[in-house]
Amino acid sequence: MGAETFPHDQSFPAFRFVVEIGNQAAGAFTECDLPSIEWDVEEVKEGGLNTHIHQLPGRRKAGKVSLKNGVAKSTLVTWYLNAMEETIERKPVTIKLKDSLGNTVLAWHMLGAYPVRWAGPQLRSDSNAIAIQTLDLACGQITVDNG
Repeated sequence: MGAETFPHDQSFPAFRFVVEIGNQAAGAFTECDLPSIEWDVEEVKEGGLNTHIHQLPGRRKAGKVSLKNGVAKSTLVTWYLNAMEETIERKPVTIKLKDSLGNTVLAWHMLGAYPVRWAGPQLRSDSNAIAIQTLDLACGQITVDNG
């Protein structure tokens, strides 16, 4: 992704996003925490060199997507329930950030994703907080493109 094509001079609301699982819209979520894309760093100490340590790039770290407070299609629920029964099916997941006209501004593509955690809402009679459930997906390779 080159700096010349990135829409750095514009800001986009974070609430306009679409989650697709297996190339189909998966549902509506109020929050989506995208994975960090970072690399392990291997430190190599060279004998006789005391001024610094060589830092070499290692493997890219694993990422997870966290979807919160969703109203999802039954296919997403079935995918999750099957994974909890140890029938793991990896699927591509795409999260698209949209502008006010519905055009895709940025898209995060995750290959080989599968559900790894579901957290039910905390229900409290003495609170007026919204009940939020969370679904976490483990991701394989992650790529980003600008629409």
